[in-house]
Amino acid sequence: MISLVDILKMNGVPLRRWKIHLATGSNPTPLDAYYKGQFKEWQENQNKKNFQCEMVVGLIHLHGDQWLFGGVFKILGVQKGTVTPYLYRTELLPGQEDLIGRVIVRYKRDFRASYIKGSRFGHLLEVSEIKPQRLTVEPFPGHNRVVLSYDRLCTIVNQHDASWKSALSSVKGVYAIADSGTGQLYVGSATGNDGIWQRWVGYADSGHGGNKELKALLARKGSKYARNFQYTILEIADFHATDEEIKEREQHWKRALLSRLNRN
Repeated sequence: MISLVDILKMNGVPLRRWKIHLATGSNPTPLDAYYKGQFKEWQENQNKKNFQCEMVVGLIHLHGDQWLFGGVFKILGVQKGTVTPYLYRTELLPGQEDLIGRVIVRYKRDFRASYIKGSRFGHLLEVSEIKPQRLTVEPFPGHNRVVLSYDRLCTIVNQHDASWKSALSSVKGVYAIADSGTGQLYVGSATGNDGIWQRWVGYADSGHGGNKELKALLARKGSKYARNFQYTILEIADFHATDEEIKEREQHWKRALLSRLNRN
């Protein structure tokens, strides 16, 4: 077994008085922040003085006991924050550019603590994989497996990810937007030339995509409330299906799911 500590030492990255940050959370998740190139800024916002150390190793949760290496950061100071009570100033140490986003660490988390001492737990950070390239947004999983947060949708659209764009622009269909804050649903349909992709680009751009119901909701709650939205595909059809047929299926799903965010 080779550990993350071994690889960092081979790359000349020092570890002194260090902590491990097991990064989890939401709105946005640390993985979404990483995809956007904003993990450093995401990590610097803390609710408590969690980084009373010299250095911190950021590990981003993927699934199960798998964590993505996000970098070793030197702690430069801390001040009162605006988004969270504390805002840290950190600096990414040199010598790890070829490791960030490529190294997958296996670590079984047996407790709730997210900030643990490197001197005690560092030897348990087993490297399970080194990817040939940095991890980018996950490839399209199939139309019947799509579950996307608003932040993840924005990342896919901003990156013009080829697998997602190709798959979503080649089909018409019916989709649902769930409000994770209330559990309410909005059911919509896509009939344009670029299918579901075109419709979802509109949601990424504005949060409401021009829908009166969602626009009114964001007007009441604020634009950032769009981060509570989750997108999934209910039914697809090829471009031989007429717009009327798609609209009929949309009405079916509205009745079946009791979509309360729809006015009609």
